[in-house]
Amino acid sequence: MIDKIGTLRDIHDAISHVTSIFPSDTDLTCTFTAHANANTWSAWAEIVDSGATKLSDACATPMHLSSIVIETISDDAALYMFEISWGATNIPFTAGRFAGAGKFQAAHIQDRFWAPSIPAGQLIYYRLKTDTAVADACTVHLRYHCH
Repeated sequence: MIDKIGTLRDIHDAISHVTSIFPSDTDLTCTFTAHANANTWSAWAEIVDSGATKLSDACATPMHLSSIVIETISDDAALYMFEISWGATNIPFTAGRFAGAGKFQAAHIQDRFWAPSIPAGQLIYYRLKTDTAVADACTVHLRYHCH
């Protein structure tokens, strides 16, 4: 039987929640770094800020990621692709593609998504690749909410 109350709670949570930002302060950054070979994914790396705070520690309860904003990029002429996953299996739950202003648009890009809930205590990872043969990087911030 369908849990109508639970479904209504899930819908309410999806449309009414307090959104937080990671990293949580202006003196912190979060950098994604690509593999040094063109069109090759980097190894999965845990999402942490420049103060060594893990995104996975932001909530003591399950969490949802709702968007990522690309703040800066290292190569204005490169194409970038990212994937985000959680847990030991690293199955991506969201992905994105963006480019520098030399290709399509300015680096400040927001990618919104409705990702599945991430269980409390699960580590959250990214991987990045570009079309260049250097370890390009981008700084990002992520929007999330705790349940």
